[in-house]
Amino acid sequence: MGDISSAVQSYVRAAPARYGIVAEYTGHGIGTRMHMHPDVPNLGRPGRGPKLPIGAVVAVEPMVTLGSPGTDVLDDDWTVVTRDGKVACHWEHTVAVTPGGCWVLTAFDGGEAILKAAGGRFAPLVD
Repeated sequence: MGDISSAVQSYVRAAPARYGIVAEYTGHGIGTRMHMHPDVPNLGRPGRGPKLPIGAVVAVEPMVTLGSPGTDVLDDDWTVVTRDGKVACHWEHTVAVTPGGCWVLTAFDGGEAILKAAGGRFAPLVD
């Protein structure tokens, strides 16, 4: 899990602009329900945390801000806004762990290009 968290953190921190990474919102496992364990943090260290088993499906969902990472929830108990009023972005990809590697379910190419560029193992579902 730490490898995923670290990759998100490293990618955002490598950008030329200074972005805030909202730590209290994380990705999550997906299975018999939409939001399940494990949590998928957007900050972390490689090689730490649980190893995802074959068959695991997780949503990787960084929330990044143009300012401070501090947030508030509005009175509707759903809408999240930045405390400093700056713009934020929330993005999600859903990834399945297969015997041969990863398959990004929400990417047109299954994540092949980005996984290979990052040194990850891409596993096509159909040969």
